[in-house]
Amino acid sequence: MMRTRPLKVALLGCGVVGSEVARIMTTHADDLAARIGAPVELAGVAVRRPDKVRGGVPAELITTDATALVKRGDIDVVVEVIGGIEPARTLITTAFEHGASVVSANKALLAQDGASLYAAAEQHGQDLYYEAAVAGAIPLIRPLRESLAGDKINRVMGIVNGTTNFILDKMDTSGAGYSEALDEATALGYAEADPTADVEAFDAAAKAAILAGIAFHTRVRLDDVYREGMTEVTAADFASAKEMGCTIKLLAICERAADGGSVTARVHPAMIPLTHPLASVREAYNAVFVEAEAAGQLMFYGPGAGGSPTASAVLGDVVAVCRNRLNEATGPGESAYTQLPVSSMGEVVTRYHISLDVADKPGVLAQVATVFAEHGVSIDTVRQQGKDGEASLVVVTHRAPDAALSGTVEALRKLDTVRGVASIMRVEGE
Repeated sequence: MMRTRPLKVALLGCGVVGSEVARIMTTHADDLAARIGAPVELAGVAVRRPDKVRGGVPAELITTDATALVKRGDIDVVVEVIGGIEPARTLITTAFEHGASVVSANKALLAQDGASLYAAAEQHGQDLYYEAAVAGAIPLIRPLRESLAGDKINRVMGIVNGTTNFILDKMDTSGAGYSEALDEATALGYAEADPTADVEAFDAAAKAAILAGIAFHTRVRLDDVYREGMTEVTAADFASAKEMGCTIKLLAICERAADGGSVTARVHPAMIPLTHPLASVREAYNAVFVEAEAAGQLMFYGPGAGGSPTASAVLGDVVAVCRNRLNEATGPGESAYTQLPVSSMGEVVTRYHISLDVADKPGVLAQVATVFAEHGVSIDTVRQQGKDGEASLVVVTHRAPDAALSGTVEALRKLDTVRGVASIMRVEGE
């Protein structure tokens, strides 16, 4: 039997995502009510610019006083899609204090201060859901928190930023340089006017922190994530990758150590074999590859951003939270019981592809090989080409601690016969 009193939703933010949330709530009201077991009503929309035209949102619902909206006391669910740290953090905790559960798409806040938000939700007996914070419409958070809750996840590796994947895909398929591919991404609306958060991997790092925390039941903050952007990737790097049967992706990688005693989280460009499922992810799509002990290898794929896809994830959470309220229950909260330490990047075991500009004369290869040996790094393959006194030397290593590989590169720079390090890139997915 359906309850007649509606569940009330307050919407914080009415931009690209928020306006889609409002539209779908209105046009699919009957379906949502049938799925929840009670009508759901948009009770207020907080915005910064009230004079902006927002189709489909009644003017009487618009307010600039977000604090008053979340303090009303009759709100069941607050949907936060304004982003940033403040005022979002204060508004979310205020919502909990006044009896509302929260659905958020705020990856930056969750990565930086997720623990305190979970604590506030638990203190006041409310839900905190955030499927839309990572990978847009792709169901990922809920499978990790619920479907795989009985399994042990060892690795999560994925493409979690559509802008960077579009740029790298264009560089790979068309031979374009970074600037040219970025210009195309901007023209098509995939990249912001200031693309720093995407291309310098701040966005992906926040998502990696969230994924690692859920996957390994431990607290991982944004500051724990190693971050390396993709602005230095060149057409020459793609040419080298192709020679190895690889492509290049900006990957978020979260791993449990082999002994199970620590975890790592990192984001950086990497060469990945064309045979790996992530290598085929094109355009602005996202995909996340999960390795679990019992379930084995799983991949989640789909559109990772945009108004409609993100709104889909938001409303999926709204339905779940509303059902919980009808049942006077709450969903899963924070699971950080393992309290595993987060290791530094230097302790991560990786492979490297290193391209060196060297003098074309006898003994250079022996000198370079000696440096690798002195740092305990084993060489897998080496390729040398030379002409007119100049040469290039491409070395691919076996897996070794990242600190040892970094030390090797610094020592190589000091050799008189090494004119420069043309490129350095990690190799993943093997």
